[in-house]
Amino acid sequence: MVLSAAIAWSTAGFFTRLIPLDPWTILVWRGLFGGTFVIWRLGRGTWRATLDMGWPGWIVTACSAAAMSAFIPALKLTSVANVAIIYATVPFFAAFLAWIWYGERASGSVLVASAVAFLGIGVTVTGSSAGGTVLGDLVALFMTVASAAMIVTLRHYRAIPLLPTACLANLLGTLLALPFAASLDVTSGDLVNLALFGFFQITLGLTFFTIGSRLIPAAEAALIAVLESPLTPFWVWLAFGDVPSTAALAGGAVVLAAVVGHLWWENRGDSGPR
Repeated sequence: MVLSAAIAWSTAGFFTRLIPLDPWTILVWRGLFGGTFVIWRLGRGTWRATLDMGWPGWIVTACSAAAMSAFIPALKLTSVANVAIIYATVPFFAAFLAWIWYGERASGSVLVASAVAFLGIGVTVTGSSAGGTVLGDLVALFMTVASAAMIVTLRHYRAIPLLPTACLANLLGTLLALPFAASLDVTSGDLVNLALFGFFQITLGLTFFTIGSRLIPAAEAALIAVLESPLTPFWVWLAFGDVPSTAALAGGAVVLAAVVGHLWWENRGDSGPR
């Protein structure tokens, strides 16, 4: 299920490049469609589920809204590959926050992989040649920390209903972006693409992740989820020919090596005789 969520989330770069609008206008419409689809998914239980989610649910809502609000601007300010690579470190931020918050100890492989992954971020950011690109990298880093905080909260408070928090986060993101949107007057074609963006990247992604993230540790869920990182620039390259820079490729290779190496190390005994 977490893998399915990663595939759904990986469409964000494709839709952002496809829709020729400013990031704030995209956030407004995507939030409206995403929130509407979630309400449709919940049906008549939306209001009751919202009231029952408690204060941990509001933490998830705030983190989710922050991450979503930063995601589209990051994709517009820097390359899709850079955003994907920086986001790939979310499991290591999740492991760190889980240790600080409720004492979930990170394994030695997580610590080693974290150091390697941050080295990969350094390679990627160092290769950012323009000031706007560096700003985009920093926005992507903020998004990554917010996403890690959301994952850790969901892991610790497993009773949180994620779909109501997703609905509120989308609507909150819409309100935050509305004052900065250039224009809400969009073409019918863009409106269809914005609706598809909200459905695939938000509704399907969060539905799959809601189920999967409750079944495995926070760091492992985040590790599987970041497999969206190589897929995100892949769809953009396939559709638009947007080739990642040499620094992005090198940094991405380091980050992915950290993720794959950790997964192999932690599960190396599972493939033996039974």
